[in-house]
Amino acid sequence: MTKNLLFVCATGIATSTAVAEKVMGFLKERGLTDVNYSQTNVASVQSNSDNADLIVSTLKIPYELDVPVINGLALITGINEDKVLNSIYSELTEGE
Repeated sequence: MTKNLLFVCATGIATSTAVAEKVMGFLKERGLTDVNYSQTNVASVQSNSDNADLIVSTLKIPYELDVPVINGLALITGINEDKVLNSIYSELTEGE
């Protein structure tokens, strides 16, 4: 079953692109290739989260969503990066 990831940063461009590339590479290495992704800015996350199975955000989202959110800042800083990548993988494969 295809999973949909939504990457969020302040502008929806630079930081989310770097995080998306890192996460998608990690998922591919782990054999999880049936994943689509998109990027958005924090102001548009509510209207873009309808089809998302998981949101990875580099900043705090200031409202409640019906989709799980993982803080992806570690993927920029490198601190606890493996823990965050494994959390993303676990969230996407849970129940399979």
